[in-house]
Amino acid sequence: MANSKVSSKIQNIVATTSLGKDVPLTKLAKTIPNTEYNPEQFPGLVLRVKEPKSAVLVFSSGNLVCTGTKSIAQVKEVIEQVIKTLKKINVKITEKPKITVQNIVASGSIDMMLNLNYLSLELENTEYEPEQFPGLVYKLDEPPATFLLFSNGKLVCTGTKNNQQLEDSMQQLIKTLKEAESNK
Repeated sequence: MANSKVSSKIQNIVATTSLGKDVPLTKLAKTIPNTEYNPEQFPGLVLRVKEPKSAVLVFSSGNLVCTGTKSIAQVKEVIEQVIKTLKKINVKITEKPKITVQNIVASGSIDMMLNLNYLSLELENTEYEPEQFPGLVYKLDEPPATFLLFSNGKLVCTGTKNNQQLEDSMQQLIKTLKEAESNK
């Protein structure tokens, strides 16, 4: 326990941007394959990108939500592909869109077994109902992050917006778990 470390891997990045131009979604849906558009059910069009594998919600306002990528470089690549796709239906994007990361989801593990019953009593901001779900939900205030912790040491982290926040939240988690452990 003395030098526990955590390893993590980014599984999904959710990022948004605005193209600054209106997008004719019906025309896009009719012209481009790999799209889903049901305006009666949802106002956005889903554009699937094969490589890097991702999905982009395209709204008529020109706002985009990109999901499924595993790095900022991939997000940029996907947005570039969307811009090239829009050029095919005569929507020319002249300004470089500013990308904002909304959420990073990472999975990982900590090299220790966790007593979730004990942690649910010892830590603040936890939810644990083993009859409903085998993981403990632990919310960190600073940096803002939410962890799903499992007794085997596996974890999922969500809510961070960059690699530094992800790293800091993992370090804070280790510190908190060590403190809880020393209180036993």
